[in-house]
Amino acid sequence: MPRISLIIPTRNESQTIRQCIHRALEAFEKAGLEGEIIVADSSTDQTADIAASCGAKVVFPQRLGYGNAYLLGFQEAGGDYIFLMDGDLTYDPETILDMLPCLESGEYDLVMGSRLKGRIIPGAMPALHRYVGNPILTWILNRLFSAGISDAHCGLRGITRDALYKLNLRSGGMEFASEMVIEAASRGLRIAEVPITYYPRRGDSKLNSFTDGWRHMRFMMLYRPGPFLLVPGLVALLLGLILAVVVYIEGGSRMHSLILGGLLLIIGYQMLLAGMHFRAFGAAWGLSRSSGMKKLISYHSLEKELLIGLALLAAGIVIGLVVLMRWRGAGFGALDAAQNAMVAMILTILGIQTIFSGMFISLLLLYNGHQDGE
Repeated sequence: MPRISLIIPTRNESQTIRQCIHRALEAFEKAGLEGEIIVADSSTDQTADIAASCGAKVVFPQRLGYGNAYLLGFQEAGGDYIFLMDGDLTYDPETILDMLPCLESGEYDLVMGSRLKGRIIPGAMPALHRYVGNPILTWILNRLFSAGISDAHCGLRGITRDALYKLNLRSGGMEFASEMVIEAASRGLRIAEVPITYYPRRGDSKLNSFTDGWRHMRFMMLYRPGPFLLVPGLVALLLGLILAVVVYIEGGSRMHSLILGGLLLIIGYQMLLAGMHFRAFGAAWGLSRSSGMKKLISYHSLEKELLIGLALLAAGIVIGLVVLMRWRGAGFGALDAAQNAMVAMILTILGIQTIFSGMFISLLLLYNGHQDGE
């Protein structure tokens, strides 16, 4: 069994893969290590043939994606220590020798390279990534999951085989980088960081700053929807409810205030439902370990949500019909019933949202093998 497995995901890296593999093998030989190199390739050029000719084991993921490449690579890896590295020579393979002692010591389960604590060669990382995107996403991840790292998206990292088996990794895209750290922190793995040097990429970059950044943010929302959706949603809902009720009770012509209150109320309620959807998905698919959410999912009842939604919808329709009848009685002329019409609209929207929210969660649980009310 190889002592080290190095997994390299590739997509059209024919310019660099030969040198990348040779330098990795030279590093293994220099340190007297037994190792294997696994290239998970999704290329349309000669990358796979070049990698195979250099002695790497080449595997082919069924689906495109950064995470899919690594998930297949993990299945093929046989080493005690498994390292991940890009194939574009932005990382020096010899750096693995600086990171390996952290794992061999038994004091750490996962070792991360840190470009931000190390050296970034001019031209290697765009200023937007270096000073905005990566620091902000890393700060959010640390705040939510207490990972205690400086560079959450560094592509050079290593993990012990035992620790890898403890992680529930399933993301197929770029968010895999965040998922690995989140899973490690959530399961109490010991994480070390080693400063590294980051070099300019050869060839065109496959990163999309805003799309990939959103994917990482979305994944963190899936694990922790509270700070993103539930808390701000609750605040907006309460403010909107207070404003709408006060204006409605006082009466008068403060229609603009009632519109603002209704808007906050609807937005807040929608954010709360979205947070519930995120948590329901996370619980149903094993991404969330919140006992409270699991209980809520276990006792979810579509009938109760339908009844609440229908009650809100019915109240809105009744008030709306009363307004319509008064308007008809006035000969469809001017009618001072705008506030009642606004309340009818708010209740109707909330009712429809509740009904479809219950249906969505029920379909999610049905697909995952749960039954309502179990």
